[in-house]
Amino acid sequence: MKSLDVDIAVIGAGSAGLGAAIEAKKQGMDVLILERNDELGGITLQCIHNGFGLKIFKEDLTGPEYIQRFIDEAKELKIPYKLDTMVIEITEDKEIYAVNKKEGLLRIKAKAIILSMGCREKTRGAINIPGFRPAGMYTAGQAQRFVNIEGYIPGKTFVILGSGDIGMIMARRLTWLGCEVKAVVEIKSYVSGLIRNQVQCLEDYNIPLILNHTITKIHGKERVEGVTISSVDQNWDRIVDSDQYIECDSILLSVGLVPENELTTKAGAELSNNGGPIVDDNLETIMDGIFACGNVLQVHDLVDNVSEEAKRAGKNAAIYVKERYGKEQIKKDHIKIIPGINVGYVKPDYVNFSNLENLLHFHLRVKEPDRDVIIVIKEVNKIIYQRVRSFVIPSEMIEVRTKFKPEVISPNCRELKIEVLPVSLLEVLDEVG
Repeated sequence: MKSLDVDIAVIGAGSAGLGAAIEAKKQGMDVLILERNDELGGITLQCIHNGFGLKIFKEDLTGPEYIQRFIDEAKELKIPYKLDTMVIEITEDKEIYAVNKKEGLLRIKAKAIILSMGCREKTRGAINIPGFRPAGMYTAGQAQRFVNIEGYIPGKTFVILGSGDIGMIMARRLTWLGCEVKAVVEIKSYVSGLIRNQVQCLEDYNIPLILNHTITKIHGKERVEGVTISSVDQNWDRIVDSDQYIECDSILLSVGLVPENELTTKAGAELSNNGGPIVDDNLETIMDGIFACGNVLQVHDLVDNVSEEAKRAGKNAAIYVKERYGKEQIKKDHIKIIPGINVGYVKPDYVNFSNLENLLHFHLRVKEPDRDVIIVIKEVNKIIYQRVRSFVIPSEMIEVRTKFKPEVISPNCRELKIEVLPVSLLEVLDEVG
C-alpha cells in the first residue's frame, strides 16, 4: 500500500474543492486533491447555462467558463491531484484510505482534511411514486449530462416533477432542442428554485407550472407513456377526484438534493438537520482538523457563494495546520446557534466565543415564503442584530454578515437564536415589551 503525507487533503474537485485547495496553497500549504471522476471541475462542467461568476468575477459566465478559471489557477499553482480516485474511509486521526486503478490502495496521512464532496439528487425511490419501472425516467442532472456532455436527447415529450433549479433550467434547455415540456409539476405552493429561473426558464417559454400537484401514477411498462397528476392538500395528501392524465414519453425528477456525507459520518462527525455536518464559524466539524464547505455542508443556490465559502475553509484549514496541529487541543468555548421562528436551518451551528469580533458569516433558509420581514439574532429576548428584508423564500439562501462587540453579548451566553419575523409582529412585541 502506497503512503503519502500532506498538510491538507481536499476530497472533491468541484467548485468547492478547487476553491479550498487554491486558497490553502496560497497560504503555503502542501495540498493534495482527491477526485473520484476522471476530470477536475465537478458538476459545474455540465451546467452550460450562464449566470455564474457575477459575484466572484463580475462577469456573466457559463458553468464551464467559470470552473475553468479555477482549474487553470490550480494547475498554475502546481497543486497535485489524483483523478479516478475513490476515497473509501476517513479515520478519526485524519488518515484517508483511497483507491484507484493505477496505484491500488492508498493511505494518505493529512494534518487537516477539507470535505467538499458535493451532493446528489433524490431519485424516484426517495418519493415513492406508484407504477412500474419503465424506461424514460431520469433525474434532472442525469438528463442534463446526457444532453450537454454526451450529446443525447433522452426523449421527445416531458413532464418534470419538482421545480428545483436544474429542473427548470432543463425545461428551457429541452425546449431549445425542440422537445415539448408538457408541465413542471410542483407539490408546494411556490417554486423550489430561484425566482429568476421561474421567470427566465418557464414563464419566458410559456412552460406550464402546476403548483400544489404531484405525480401519483406513472403509466407504461417498457417506456413511459404518461403520468397521472393530482392536487394535494396542505399536508401533501392526494385530493380525491382531482386526477388528470398527461401523455409523455419521459419524466425528469427535480425533487431535491442530499449532501454526500457518508464519509463524514464514518469519520465520526455529526450531521445537523439540513443533512450537512455540524460546523463552527471556522467551518470545522466536531472532528478536530476536519473542515467542510460547499454542497456537502449546505446546498447552495449560487456557485459564487460556494467559492466564497470554500476560500474560508481553505484559509481556516491552513491556520489550523500552522497554529493548532500537533498541540493539545483546549476545549473550545462555543455559542450554539439555534434556528428559531421560520428558520429551517442555520450554518454555522456554533460560533467560537473568541471569534465574535471577527466578521461572521451566517447562512440560513426560511421554512415558508414571507414578505416584509426582519431577520433578528437574539440572546434570550434581547435583540443584538436586525435587518429588514422585503421578501424571503426557502429556495433563496439568506446570508448575514456581522461582528459583535464584546459588551453586546453577555460572558455567560451559550445560545443565540436566529429568527425571521414579520415586521408587524416585531412592532407588536415592541409595544407589549
